[in-house]
Amino acid sequence: MRESNYDRMRDQMEREFLKYDQERMIARYGLAYDSSYLYLNFVGRTYRVGRDNGRVEWSPDGLLTAVHAGYNETMTIFDVLCYAKDGCGLSGRFVPVNQLKGTVQASTAGEPLFRRAAKVFEHRIGLLSAACELLGGKCEPVGDVSYRLPIFDFLPVVLQFWDSDEEFEPVLKLMWDENILSYMHYETTWFAASHLWERLAELMEQ
Repeated sequence: MRESNYDRMRDQMEREFLKYDQERMIARYGLAYDSSYLYLNFVGRTYRVGRDNGRVEWSPDGLLTAVHAGYNETMTIFDVLCYAKDGCGLSGRFVPVNQLKGTVQASTAGEPLFRRAAKVFEHRIGLLSAACELLGGKCEPVGDVSYRLPIFDFLPVVLQFWDSDEEFEPVLKLMWDENILSYMHYETTWFAASHLWERLAELMEQ
């Protein structure tokens, strides 16, 4: 199969990862590690990052076999590990991504992604709630379905979903901690959101 541009960029970033201080990553997040890998949980799965090749993998069977992670997963994991600023910390206040400090509040980037995901979740409130709970979500009060979800063990988001009715289309929101841009670039929030929607849809079909 011909390698895609996304796969080539992923592989390039795996090589770039080797230039960064892995001990700093371990100390910042309290990562599990051994001589071969760093380990971290991302959207309900355990991933490992090769310490000598940067390859990001997850396993469906307790690491008896390994799957090479895709572009969205890899880019999000690397941004959090390599970009996060010294002294980064969470505020505990959650806002939509286009209301983060330094972003343009009128921005509509990524809206088609949210509309497509909302259609997948439409009229499936029970399944969506169950999928959020499988990801370790804690119920929140706003929306027909609302959960605080651990994207990483150390980094939560808040999902809010309102189902459609005769007058209104379904609405899906993802709220980020106000300090998220100390952990990842603005663009990476869309990679993370895209992967979250894929994981929820996958769990809803199980």
